[in-house]
Amino acid sequence: MQTLLNGAAAGGVYALVALGYTLVFSVLGVINFAQGALFSLGGYLTFLLMGGRISANGGLPGWGLPLALPFAPALLLAAMGAALASLLVERLAFAPLRQRNAEPLLSLITSLGAGLVLVNLLQLLMGAEGYAFPAGTLTGLPAAISLGGARIRSVQVLLLVICAAAVLLLTLWLERSRGGRALRAVAEDPTTARLLGIDSDAMVRLAFLLSGALAGLGGGLVGVSVSLPGPYFGIGYGLKGLAVLVLGGLGSVPGAIAGGLLMGLAEALVPADASGWRDALAFAILFAVLLLRPSGLLGRRLVEKV
Repeated sequence: MQTLLNGAAAGGVYALVALGYTLVFSVLGVINFAQGALFSLGGYLTFLLMGGRISANGGLPGWGLPLALPFAPALLLAAMGAALASLLVERLAFAPLRQRNAEPLLSLITSLGAGLVLVNLLQLLMGAEGYAFPAGTLTGLPAAISLGGARIRSVQVLLLVICAAAVLLLTLWLERSRGGRALRAVAEDPTTARLLGIDSDAMVRLAFLLSGALAGLGGGLVGVSVSLPGPYFGIGYGLKGLAVLVLGGLGSVPGAIAGGLLMGLAEALVPADASGWRDALAFAILFAVLLLRPSGLLGRRLVEKV
């Protein structure tokens, strides 16, 4: 039970990152490599909003906000901050190239550059060392709970519940709201959607806004769960999210969820004395699935019409 819950919690975070990739890829056909940097930003914003202070090696030693928010509002505000940063990445790295009808490869390269700039700015401000969240971060929750004969850390259960709620809300919004249907229409056929009166540029900005919020949410949850090991910690989660995106199927929301859970559970089943092989196992599963099903678990086979 403990292994399954740990795997599901990790898989939920991978699914959040993969969903961010999916939203942008669906409307632009380009992978946003800045997603990992936005993940790191969400973790650091949560830390500062909860009363954390910059270390002596940071750009502003000892600086901190004059208030310390509880976990829930700090996490939501951090997600909003990452969403705004994602929107800025879209305006600076994607919009100019899109207006010039540039090759998608150029957008991919500029997103990679934007992510590196963002991570280096974090390192300049916060320093390269890790940060631990203040004691008593999750007030009112026990350190661990007993479930099914296993003793589970409360923060792992909380992480799983928040990830599941975020994925469920996003899925319902995409399926049932007017904005969600407009976003899916642009993803299906941008030209036809524009002829029907849908503002494609607004939908692209909305996709970036949502993807940044998902990355910030994941970064804050992981930071509270295992601390912040450094500004580059989000890059690793970004790579895992990218693997989940391909594993589940490019542009597939259900595929991102299924791929994230599969990746998290596979890592959790690796014994502790072989933890160094977790990444190898995760990507071995990816290669095996793609050999058998190149479109991913739930991806659609592309048909070229002539």
